[in-house]
Amino acid sequence: MDGGLRKLAAPFVVPGPSGVAIRTRLRRLTPADEEVLRRVGAHLGALACRDLKARCHDGPGHDVKTWAVRKRELTPLSSARWAGAITKATHEQWALARRGALAHLQCLQAGVHTLRHRLALPLGQKGGKRAPGGYRSRREWHAKARRLQVLEDRLARERAEWEAGRVHVVRGGKRLARMRHQLSAARLTQAQWRARWEAARWFLRADGESGKRYGNETIRIAPDGEVSIRLPAPLAGLANAPHGRYVLTGRIRFAHRGPEWADRVAANRAVAYRIHHDVQRGRWYVTASWQQPVSQPVPLAAALADGVIGVDLNADHLAAWRLDVHGNPIGSPRRFCYDLTGTAGHRDAQLRHALTRLLHWARACGVRAIAVEDLDFTAEKTREKHGGRKRFRRLIAGLPTGRLRARLVSMADAMGITVVAVDPAYTSKWGAQHWQKPLTSTTRKTTRHDAASIAIGRRAQGYPIRRRTTPPRTHQSDGCGHRTVQAAPDAPGREGPRRRLPGPRTRSVPPDAERTRATRTPTTVRGVRSEREWVPDSLLLTD
Repeated sequence: MDGGLRKLAAPFVVPGPSGVAIRTRLRRLTPADEEVLRRVGAHLGALACRDLKARCHDGPGHDVKTWAVRKRELTPLSSARWAGAITKATHEQWALARRGALAHLQCLQAGVHTLRHRLALPLGQKGGKRAPGGYRSRREWHAKARRLQVLEDRLARERAEWEAGRVHVVRGGKRLARMRHQLSAARLTQAQWRARWEAARWFLRADGESGKRYGNETIRIAPDGEVSIRLPAPLAGLANAPHGRYVLTGRIRFAHRGPEWADRVAANRAVAYRIHHDVQRGRWYVTASWQQPVSQPVPLAAALADGVIGVDLNADHLAAWRLDVHGNPIGSPRRFCYDLTGTAGHRDAQLRHALTRLLHWARACGVRAIAVEDLDFTAEKTREKHGGRKRFRRLIAGLPTGRLRARLVSMADAMGITVVAVDPAYTSKWGAQHWQKPLTSTTRKTTRHDAASIAIGRRAQGYPIRRRTTPPRTHQSDGCGHRTVQAAPDAPGREGPRRRLPGPRTRSVPPDAERTRATRTPTTVRGVRSEREWVPDSLLLTD
C-alpha cells in the first residue's frame, strides 16, 4: 500500500482441526488398581528417561537405524508396543525442545540487532514506525551497552549448542524441578513435591492401531467402559486376566463425544490413550485421542453469504459486532468477558466459556462465519523493542492468541461455523478513526475495541474499512457507479440522486395543493402566519 503502509494479506478460511481429544475420570478404583498403575507408570517412566538420554546423546545424527536399536533395547524390559510408544514420545519431545531452542536463538539475535541499532544512534533521537530511536539518557545508554554484552555471550553459547545439537529437556517439567528449591513459597512439603514430581515423570501412554481389538492393544477400553492394560514383562506377575493383562475395577464413560468414540471403538479403529494422576485432587484420568480427516474448507463467498461477526481479541474480553452482507453493523456490540488470572485450568475454562457464548450468539443470529485477526506476537514482545513499557509487554504476552485460535477453530467446527482469519494491521487504528464516533450516541458508547471488530469484519468481507469511498473524479453523481460501499445498487433506500419535485423553482409556493409544510403553532404575534399568500413576480422565475 501507499504512504509507507505494508501490504495487507488476503483473508482466508481457517482449516478445521485434524484431531480429537476427550478426557474422563477413572472412578471406583481399588487400592490394588492404583498400586498397579503406580508401578507400571514408574517402570515405564524410568525406561522413558533412559531413552531420552540416549536420544539427546545422538543429537542431529539420529536416523532410523539408531531408532530401531533403541526400540530393541527397550522391548525385553516392556513389550514391543510399549517400546514403540516410548521411543516415539521421546523423539517428539526432543523435536519440541529443538524447535524451542531455535526460537530462543532467533529471539536473542533480534535483541542483539535492536540493541546495536539503538546504541549507534545519538541520544534522544526519535524513532519511526519501522525502527526505534536512540536512548533517552546517557545512563540508559550505558545500561543497554552492558546488556548487549550479556546477550552477545548468551547468543554465542546458544549458537554453539545449536550447532552441536544439544538440547535441554527435563522430564516432569522445568518449573516443577525448580520448585524443589522454593517449597516455602510454593506452600508444599518435601513429600508433597516428591509425589508431584514422580507422577509427572510416569509414562502411561499407548498409541492406537487400526484393525486391533477396540483400536488399541496396549491400553484397551471396551465400549462398555472396561479398561485393561497390557503389563510390561517384569510386572507380568500382577496380571489378573489372560495374556498378561490387568483389568481395572472401575468403568469409564465419555460424556463429551461419547457416541463418536463408541462408534470408533466398535469399528476397531485406532484410538490413543493416556492415563495420568492428579496428585492434588487424588484422582486418575484417562484421555482418548484420535485423528480425523480435515474437513474441506467452505468457500469464502459461501461462508459470508449471511454476513459475518467481527471479533476483536483483548486482554479481558472479546469485542464482537455483527455485520450484514454489505458491511453495515447490525444491532449493538457484544462483549464476552473472561479472567486470565489464576491457574492454567482456570484460564482455559474462562476462555472456553467466552467462546461458547460467542458461538451460541452467532448461531442465534443465523451467521455462519466469524472473523478474527491472525495474530502472532512472537516478535512483538521482546524487552529490547518496547524498552520500559512493562505493562504493554505484559499485556501482549498474556494474550492467549495460540490457545484462542485452537479452541475457536475446534469449537466452531463442531457447531458448523466457519472461522475467517484476516490481517491484523491497522484494524484498531482505522476502526476507531472511521467507526467509533459515528456509532456513538447518547444511549450507546462505542469503544475502540468495538470499532476494531467492525474493521475486522469488513476486511473479511473484502470491503475497505472506511465508511465511504470517494466519488468518481469524472462524475460526482451515481453515473459511474454507486458511491457508497454500505449498500448494493438495488437495495431499497440507498443513497442516490435527489428526486425532482414538480412545480416552480421556489420555496415560497408549494409544488402542489396537497404538499404543505408542517409547522408548529406560533406562540408570538410575530410568528402568526398571514392569510395572504405571497407570490413573487413571474418575471423573476426561470422557465
